[in-house]
Amino acid sequence: MATTVRAAVCLCLWLFACQVRGSHIPAEMNRTIQSLLQHYKISSRERYDGKPVFPSDQNKKIETKLIFMGGVLESYEKLLGHMLKQLPTPSPQIAVSNAQPGSAITPASSSPNNAGLLAGRDVRSELNYILKKVQELKKRRYHEQEKLLQGLQTLRDIKMNDRIVQSKALWQLPQLYEEASSLPEIKMQRRRRRRRQTKAKDRTRA
Repeated sequence: MATTVRAAVCLCLWLFACQVRGSHIPAEMNRTIQSLLQHYKISSRERYDGKPVFPSDQNKKIETKLIFMGGVLESYEKLLGHMLKQLPTPSPQIAVSNAQPGSAITPASSSPNNAGLLAGRDVRSELNYILKKVQELKKRRYHEQEKLLQGLQTLRDIKMNDRIVQSKALWQLPQLYEEASSLPEIKMQRRRRRRRQTKAKDRTRA
């Protein structure tokens, strides 16, 4: 539970930082996060313990950061889904009462337990709203990163004890090892080429 709460707080802080930099977060989203933080309360000591759920490295290159943020959004999608599953399920009386705001409140719906369920419904709707916003951003801006992460997940799911897999992997290793070794060199060559082109342009302008 503490990890879930800490992650929820991290979501708020991360999204607030994004808002400060580029104002990409709707006001309604900020209000919803603030409301959720009232439900998922933690102490200041827990909040500022120096152990963020998702560490941020500002020195990451943009390509690396895009992949990382795609993974962060995927983790939030799973986390928010898990938080929704932890909420109590509303009883039929509560559902009817919520569906008809003007109806009389029955004794069952006014009990402390059902009051908690009513509050749970509010939290559920807020979590669903935040989940929808995360999913929209992930789908709109991180489609390529999602495909890459799915590919990485496939690599993690390799059947290590399968003899056929072991043999086929060994057979593929020379080709993949060669490719893995050459990629950093190709990247370095492209960087040097861009530097030469930049210098050539500067000399032309001079």
